[in-house]
Amino acid sequence: MKYFTKEIQIALVAIVGVVVLFFGLQFLKGMSLFSDEDVYYASFDDISGLSASSAVFANGYQVGVVKGIEHDFSTGNTVAALGLDKRMRVPKGTTAKIETDMLGNVKVSLVLAEDRSSAMAVGDTLTGGKDVGMLDKAAKMLPAIESALPKLDSILDKLNTLLADPALANSLHNADKVTANLTVTTSQLNTLIAGLNDKLPGMMDKADGILDDTGKLTHDLSELDVAATMARVDATLENVRQMTEKLNSDEGTLGLLMRDPSLYNNINSTVRSADSLMIDLREHPKRYVHFSIFGKKDK
Repeated sequence: MKYFTKEIQIALVAIVGVVVLFFGLQFLKGMSLFSDEDVYYASFDDISGLSASSAVFANGYQVGVVKGIEHDFSTGNTVAALGLDKRMRVPKGTTAKIETDMLGNVKVSLVLAEDRSSAMAVGDTLTGGKDVGMLDKAAKMLPAIESALPKLDSILDKLNTLLADPALANSLHNADKVTANLTVTTSQLNTLIAGLNDKLPGMMDKADGILDDTGKLTHDLSELDVAATMARVDATLENVRQMTEKLNSDEGTLGLLMRDPSLYNNINSTVRSADSLMIDLREHPKRYVHFSIFGKKDK
């Protein structure tokens, strides 16, 4: 060390410190200290706060970092250089999306294509886009929320008016009464069901007796000689038919009585004569029955 003066030693220490500080900052930013990575490019219309050293994720796993960002003034797009792990195989059709979390951290997420039979070459450019996060969705909802605020105020006013209405309190009071009545009814219903459960075995025994009687009745009906019974019914109906025919004909006393008006008139005349005779007999009995000691007749 005798060949180095104190000034040279201080200068060497300062140079080493700067080099260590540079590589340390690169390491803290997530950038690789060595060139063990493949570089791909992604073109975005809007990088939305993306910067060098931002992390690159695939399926939630960090596979690289953003090495640099350049703006293409001819097309208006911004191209980001993505340094990816050499083991990373990027399928054709993969896209890159910029995502922002709730804390404002910006990252790039690779949306890998489902068809992985062919891969993109190192240095190819991916189609970039922007993922609409919760903050962006909330910002888009603000106009709708602002337009809905007057309606919300009107609804709240009507709700306050409804709550201040005494009829609502009365309805709630009546609801309490209805609930109490329902409680009493439920208790009575439970008591009734308990009584029915106690009487159910007896009712089932009676039902079994009724079923037994029904079975006996069915058995008796099955043993009934239906043919003989129907023959007797037919004979009875035939007798009724013959009697009806005789009544409708001129044969027999009943038929003549029903169909010959002269017989009816004679019978009616005889009845009237008998009635007159009975009346005269009641009014003048001596004309028909008399007792006379001297043999004199009372005229």
